[in-house]
Amino acid sequence: MDIPSASFSRLVPGMVGMTLVGSSVTVSRTLVDAPLFTTQAVRYAAATVILLLMARLTGARLLWPRGREWLWLAGIAVTGLALFNVAVVRGVGHAEPAVVAVAVACVPVVLGVVGPALERRRPSRQVLLAAPVVMAGAVLVEGTGRTDAVGVGWAVVALGCEAAFTLLAVPVLRRHSPWGVSVHAMWLAGVLLAVLGATSEGPSAVRELSGSQWAAVGYLALMVTAVAFVLWYSTVRAVGAGRAGLLTGIAPLSAAVVGAVSGSGAPKPSVWLGIAVLILGLVGGLRPHGGPARGVTARDQSPTADSAPASARSK
Repeated sequence: MDIPSASFSRLVPGMVGMTLVGSSVTVSRTLVDAPLFTTQAVRYAAATVILLLMARLTGARLLWPRGREWLWLAGIAVTGLALFNVAVVRGVGHAEPAVVAVAVACVPVVLGVVGPALERRRPSRQVLLAAPVVMAGAVLVEGTGRTDAVGVGWAVVALGCEAAFTLLAVPVLRRHSPWGVSVHAMWLAGVLLAVLGATSEGPSAVRELSGSQWAAVGYLALMVTAVAFVLWYSTVRAVGAGRAGLLTGIAPLSAAVVGAVSGSGAPKPSVWLGIAVLILGLVGGLRPHGGPARGVTARDQSPTADSAPASARSK
């Protein structure tokens, strides 16, 4: 396999994962009136069981965390999973959803700068130039909205949590693999959310879920959590957090397409413009190059890069 083909094949899992994440926007609307903590606890508990079964069937090896690894994995569970969901829900109480979405759209810039630092390499100039373009396209797709100071604060928290989901996994991806990181982050988040749900919503809150809400939880657990997490972390380990971060721009593209297909109407001209800008940013930032990127050694791009040391890493 030539280098461009190999490089693109490493991006495919992340692309599929972000497509699934984008599709969750429409599905998640079904859960607006559901008890937040209890619903998310059920989601992550179910995803953990599903992923354990998938790992057993595929022969994936799961290791028990040790020492400092607990801190990285717990950080993913607390920030990238539990707190992120709280920030989104509380944020839309003070701001229009687009405000939170715009904040999260800044993730490619954060990952493009911080990700390479955790991986002990210089940021790629190609990625740094493409990240603001992807961010601008996502902002056009999502639109803007009204907010207050509290809404801005929660939007910033959501941005930090979304970046943490990927960055905190960097230190543990090499030993635990995408399977292990996903499983441990899920069950830790499930336990935390179950405790929060039992104390704030009551042990019987799960009975409040309707049939359509159970279906939504099932889809989120299987496709957007169990499958998408492993796909995303596979790409992060293969190409690095900075380059993988550009793929987060696919999520708003997927959300716009699914929204149009599900009956919300054809996208507005500004959305079409955003889609075009997003695609340009993705093509510019992800296009293969003849030699190693600036700050990336030939060893980083060799066929063994997947197993090369990643000195640190998270969702």
